[in-house]
Amino acid sequence: MDSDELEAFQQELTCSICMNCFLDPVTIDCGHSFCRPCLSLCWEEGQTPRSCPECRGIAERPDFKTNIVLKRLASLARQARADHDHRSEEQICETHQEARGLFCEADQTLLCGPCSERPEHAAHSHSPIHRAAEEFREKLLKRMGSLWKIREEMKIILNQEAKKTRSFKDYVALRKEMITAEYQRMLLLLREEEQVHLEALDREAKEICEQLKESVLRMTQYRERLKDIYRELTVMCCKPDRELLQVRKEVDSRTHLAEMQKPQPVNPELTCWPVTGILDMLNNFRVDNILSQTMTIHHMSLSEDDDDASVMFRDEHHGTSRQPQIVESVVSWGARAFTSGRHYWELDVTHSSSWILGTCKDILITDTNISIYSEEACVLFSKKVNNHYSLFTNTPPYIQYVKRPLGKIGVFLDYDNGAVSFYDVCRGSLIYSFLPSPFSFPLKPFLCLRSL
Repeated sequence: MDSDELEAFQQELTCSICMNCFLDPVTIDCGHSFCRPCLSLCWEEGQTPRSCPECRGIAERPDFKTNIVLKRLASLARQARADHDHRSEEQICETHQEARGLFCEADQTLLCGPCSERPEHAAHSHSPIHRAAEEFREKLLKRMGSLWKIREEMKIILNQEAKKTRSFKDYVALRKEMITAEYQRMLLLLREEEQVHLEALDREAKEICEQLKESVLRMTQYRERLKDIYRELTVMCCKPDRELLQVRKEVDSRTHLAEMQKPQPVNPELTCWPVTGILDMLNNFRVDNILSQTMTIHHMSLSEDDDDASVMFRDEHHGTSRQPQIVESVVSWGARAFTSGRHYWELDVTHSSSWILGTCKDILITDTNISIYSEEACVLFSKKVNNHYSLFTNTPPYIQYVKRPLGKIGVFLDYDNGAVSFYDVCRGSLIYSFLPSPFSFPLKPFLCLRSL
């Protein structure tokens, strides 16, 4: 093949974005082909609609398979170009006056044929320069694919972190309402403590919001850093064989370090400040031995309609599958229903990480299953979400950004004022208080503990 034919051959195997031989080429809907790294960077940040960089035709699919034929031809073109370039810049061994055409994997050096047979190299693995460079390019492409995948995962986590920030701010506003309502029921002597509590909440909430903000910034910077490394590796892949192999160790070290520095999301959690004298006051309305009936069940659900939709043991408290999971649990409830007055009782959740407790209108028993209608209950429940146990409430569903109680939980029912509140007995603090809403039906206490 003469030089003109070689140039024409290589021109057909050149990416129009980077103007180098194809790296992991893909062919998009319109028929044009590009390096996968070049196309990924070109379509950065999920541009829609995605268009061909050459003809501006719309690409319907977001991803494409490697064009294997083009990839092999591009490898041949690089080899032909390397052979042509090496004729004018071959490194000659000073000892044997032969071209250094072999790469020693162990020593990371170029050798001539006789040098490769010397005792210090004979046991090592040797391969032609082009083959060694192509193998390293393949490893680089796999590493780049891993980095890009992590970067896409960070985009999802980043969106979740931003959503969590908004949810947390809304929760802080709600918690202020709960705390204010709680202190309004107490004596005027506690007004000063109320102000101190709210100021502490504001300071802590500000700190956590800053942590969330910094988390978003760290993840954004990390994604950009991965993009920069990805771009640099793309350029690196196009370097001449010898130059590419000389920086191999540096590239491996840098990409490994980038993967290890992946930031972790923040789990916001407010301090549960004690309310002075709250438990002493509540104990004036204490009812002991409140749970008189017990049974072991396979499934406990809070139903929003005729279907059983478990909110206790699912991974998320909304937007997930409504198919119940089979779990063995112990449910206890009271035979007596309250229709007036104030009542306080304590329930022990020390030996269960997943539980649900509160008050409800009625309990529907079918064989070994129990259902409670969500609109007729005021409940607090603990469940595992992303390897972290959190608290939730129903109607409306809220995440509780406070420490999960590890011992007893106090439940206070103020039937006449339409209020149900939950307290951490160990800390003497408020967990959650349903805003007042008149009750029009009898309420029973209940507790469900999931077997560990």
